[in-house]
Amino acid sequence: MNRNDVTEKIITAKVAKGLKWEDVAKKVGLSKEWVTAGCLGQMTFDAKQAKVLGKIFGLNEEEQKWLQVVPYKGSLETAVPTDPLIYRWYEIVSVYGTTIKELIHEEFGDGIMSAIDFSMDITRQADPKGDRVNVVLSGKFLPYKTY
Repeated sequence: MNRNDVTEKIITAKVAKGLKWEDVAKKVGLSKEWVTAGCLGQMTFDAKQAKVLGKIFGLNEEEQKWLQVVPYKGSLETAVPTDPLIYRWYEIVSVYGTTIKELIHEEFGDGIMSAIDFSMDITRQADPKGDRVNVVLSGKFLPYKTY
């Protein structure tokens, strides 16, 4: 048994039960983005959250403990993603990454946007020409310090 086995069990149960991540997240008490990332093996849950997920997905105690282990984050199967949706994000960073970096540095100075002190919100935005995906990323600015 490992974390990947638990992820596969969660996905299998989600499909079998016809669940939506948003509904799971409400029961856990966290955002749909965080809960989805955690259930897909990218984040850690505490014991109380793992127990709720255990009830939802039929996980035993050992499987619930795996949800509490710090995962290896950012573990895509290939260096350049092959899934079309994930690849488009890679493409966005490839094309606009230098622009994002330049504008953040111009506004904030030399530093980074945290992916730890961070939130994300994904919503559907109605549009007569076709619905749009609205993604808001919000990370704390962390300046580089001199020493």
